[in-house]
Amino acid sequence: MSGPVFSELGEAALLCEYAPGALDLDRQRRVWAVASGLAGVPGVREVIPGMNNLAVVYDPDAFNPATLAAQIKALWSAPIPDATGGRTHEIAVTYGGEAGPDLPTLAEAAGMSPAAFAELHAGGDYTVYALGSQPGFGYLGGLDPRLAAPRRAVVHPRVEAGRVIIGGAQTAVQSRTTPSGWHMIGRTEAVFFDPAADRPALLAPGDRVKFRLSEVLA
Repeated sequence: MSGPVFSELGEAALLCEYAPGALDLDRQRRVWAVASGLAGVPGVREVIPGMNNLAVVYDPDAFNPATLAAQIKALWSAPIPDATGGRTHEIAVTYGGEAGPDLPTLAEAAGMSPAAFAELHAGGDYTVYALGSQPGFGYLGGLDPRLAAPRRAVVHPRVEAGRVIIGGAQTAVQSRTTPSGWHMIGRTEAVFFDPAADRPALLAPGDRVKFRLSEVLA
């Protein structure tokens, strides 16, 4: 099992990156386990798990990069704890039409009808690998390979919060209204980021997401 590759981020942060490859839930669980093992360690100021990587902000008076890297390697080599499982979110989705203008194009490329594409997407079992890109945006693993699609050559200038999207081998829900190069296939009324809430982000790494097909619009 190969360990992480380290690079320094300024004078007080370390980036740990793992070998690139297909999405792998066990490897992502190892990222979470390392992050959990570092939480609360004196001198570690912040731990930020990402997709196949981990950023660690530290007190340079408490650590130098070499000693911190050695501690991370030890955590990386340790057995992965049994998954405790996060919360499960059931998200109702309206597919196609104005809600998902890219659905017909993706369905045609996949050799299926828009309704069949939507049913296959809604039937998936998705895991939140990491949060990033924008507040509350969860990168979901578990997309059926038949639904994967390269990101758009031309970016959508405005993708509203609540749009269900596909980019590469992942799916997600837009948590804030921004431009995006992902494909829009549907819409949900669920709120994924509310800065006034006690827990602003709906999702957390390790949570599961199940989409429920409400309807498919022509």
